[in-house]
This record gives sequence, C-alpha cells and structure tokens, in this order.
Amino acid sequence: MRLIDYFPDASISIKDNAEDWQQAVDYSMEVLLKKGYVTSGYVDSIKKTTLEIGPYYILAPFIAMPHARPECGAVKTGLSLTLLKNAVAFGESKEPVKLLIGLSAADSDEHIGAIQALSEIFCEESQIEALLNANTERQLVDIIAQG
Repeated sequence: MRLIDYFPDASISIKDNAEDWQQAVDYSMEVLLKKGYVTSGYVDSIKKTTLEIGPYYILAPFIAMPHARPECGAVKTGLSLTLLKNAVAFGESKEPVKLLIGLSAADSDEHIGAIQALSEIFCEESQIEALLNANTERQLVDIIAQG
C-alpha cells in the first residue's frame, strides 16, 4: 500500500495557527473523526495522556504524530496531515510543532506499513523541509504521494 493511500479524502490540510496544543490535536484528528476512523474517545485519550505524561508523540523538531492506543477508539487505520503556518507550543518544555501527522491504528500491527512509508520521507531532510515550508495543500499531497 502506498503512503498516500492511508490518507482519506480531505485529510491533508493547512491551518494558519492553533490557539493551543489541544486545538492542534483536534485539527489533526478532525477528518479521521468525521470519516469514522476514530471515535471522540480516541481524541480525548490523546489529550488525557498528553496531560499526564507530556507530548510523547513528538518525533522531531516541529513534527508530532498524535495517536492513542487502538483500544481507545481507533476504528480503521489511517493518517491525516495538518500543517500549521505558525508553530504551537506542546508540553511543559513548550516544544514548537508545525506539522501534525494524525495516526489511527486499528490494531498494533496494521499501521506498520504506514509508519515505514512515513519514515522514508522523514529520512530525507529535503522532504521534511518541503513539508514544513509548503504553501498549499496540493504541495503537501504531492510530497506524500511520492512516499
């Protein structure tokens, strides 16, 4: 399965900014929630765990992958991508995040292919820069489609 195939329609977006990290998580889960990939309990679980242990899903500077355990309300495996034009601070250390990759993993094995395809994109510094500096959703889709 190609990386782009994990993204439902309209799940790649650009937002100007988020008021706080909770709104950024909401943005990243919005389409997955609307399309039945996750339940509202899944989104609540991400926020609750973030408050308890911090933003465990920050992968690299400016990049986060909000997710929760499958049993918290993941219905189908899928991804979303939200680029914030202005970074938002996560956790006590106020880590700035601009790119959020929402992950819904219906079980502990099914999402491995998506993670592997994503990791190929993130191995290329130029790809990361292109994602972080994209100006249009089409640019983001094109970068993901190459993965």
